[in-house]
Amino acid sequence: VSRTVDDEPYTIGHGYAERPDLLADVLFGNSRLWWVFALRNPDILKDPIRDFKAGVKIMVPSKQAVNIYTENR
Repeated sequence: VSRTVDDEPYTIGHGYAERPDLLADVLFGNSRLWWVFALRNPDILKDPIRDFKAGVKIMVPSKQAVNIYTENR
């Protein structure tokens, strides 16, 4: 998922620590899209689970951008 003008900064909350699947479910309506965070933030989330910690700031693509990306795969 490449950068778009619709990307939003997001600070990972305590309830999502090491649980990108839960945040993906809330933001994208699909927990299986947890990998989007790692793909969009490779410099921050080198380990997509262990580095997904409370207080870490990441960029989150829009739901529309994710839908377009996944439809083209």
